[in-house]
Amino acid sequence: MATSARSNQTAPYPSASKISDGQCFPQYTASLKCLEEFSTDKSKCQQHFDVYKECKKKEREARLERNRNRSLFS
Repeated sequence: MATSARSNQTAPYPSASKISDGQCFPQYTASLKCLEEFSTDKSKCQQHFDVYKECKKKEREARLERNRNRSLFS
Protein backbone atom coordinates (compact mmCIF):
# COMPACT_ATOMS: atom_id res chain seq x y z
CA MET A 1 0.00 0.00 0.00
CA ALA A 2 1.49 3.35 -1.03
CA THR A 3 1.55 6.29 1.36
CA SER A 4 0.74 9.78 0.23
CA ALA A 5 3.44 12.44 -0.05
CA ARG A 6 1.58 14.53 2.50
CA SER A 7 1.88 11.91 5.24
CA ASN A 8 5.64 11.81 4.69
CA GLN A 9 5.88 15.54 5.37
CA THR A 10 4.14 15.64 8.74
CA ALA A 11 5.64 17.50 11.66
CA PRO A 12 7.72 15.48 14.13
CA TYR A 13 5.00 16.04 16.75
CA PRO A 14 1.33 15.78 15.73
CA SER A 15 0.32 18.92 17.63
CA ALA A 16 2.99 20.89 15.77
CA SER A 17 1.32 20.72 12.36
CA LYS A 18 0.22 24.38 12.42
CA ILE A 19 3.16 25.80 14.34
CA SER A 20 5.55 24.26 11.83
CA ASP A 21 4.89 27.19 9.49
CA GLY A 22 5.95 29.76 12.10
CA GLN A 23 9.39 31.25 12.42
CA CYS A 24 9.72 29.89 15.98
CA PHE A 25 9.40 26.25 14.96
CA PRO A 26 13.12 25.43 15.52
CA GLN A 27 12.92 26.83 19.06
CA TYR A 28 9.70 24.91 19.65
CA THR A 29 11.16 21.59 18.56
CA ALA A 30 14.33 22.20 20.59
CA SER A 31 12.17 22.70 23.68
CA LEU A 32 10.25 19.49 23.04
CA LYS A 33 13.42 17.50 22.42
CA CYS A 34 14.88 18.81 25.65
CA LEU A 35 11.72 17.78 27.51
CA GLU A 36 11.98 14.31 26.02
CA GLU A 37 15.58 14.04 27.17
CA PHE A 38 15.17 15.58 30.65
CA SER A 39 11.55 14.79 31.50
CA THR A 40 12.45 14.28 35.15
CA ASP A 41 14.25 17.65 35.44
CA LYS A 42 12.53 20.36 33.41
CA SER A 43 14.79 23.04 34.88
CA LYS A 44 17.51 21.83 32.49
CA CYS A 45 15.33 23.04 29.62
CA GLN A 46 14.72 26.56 30.94
CA GLN A 47 17.10 28.13 28.41
CA HIS A 48 15.15 26.51 25.55
CA PHE A 49 11.87 27.73 27.05
CA ASP A 50 13.21 31.28 27.35
CA VAL A 51 14.49 31.35 23.76
CA TYR A 52 11.14 30.09 22.46
CA LYS A 53 9.21 32.58 24.60
CA GLU A 54 11.34 35.46 23.30
CA CYS A 55 10.84 34.33 19.71
CA LYS A 56 7.07 34.17 20.19
CA LYS A 57 7.13 37.63 21.77
CA LYS A 58 8.99 39.07 18.76
CA GLU A 59 6.67 37.27 16.36
CA ARG A 60 3.63 38.72 18.15
CA GLU A 61 5.10 42.24 18.19
CA ALA A 62 5.82 42.04 14.45
CA ARG A 63 2.24 40.86 13.78
CA LEU A 64 0.80 43.69 15.88
CA GLU A 65 2.99 46.23 14.07
CA ARG A 66 1.85 44.92 10.67
CA ASN A 67 -1.76 45.22 11.81
CA ARG A 68 -1.21 48.77 13.08
CA ASN A 69 0.22 49.79 9.71
CA ARG A 70 -2.76 48.45 7.80
CA SER A 71 -5.59 50.80 7.05
CA LEU A 72 -9.15 49.60 7.01
CA PHE A 73 -9.84 51.91 4.09
CA SER A 74 -6.94 51.21 1.76
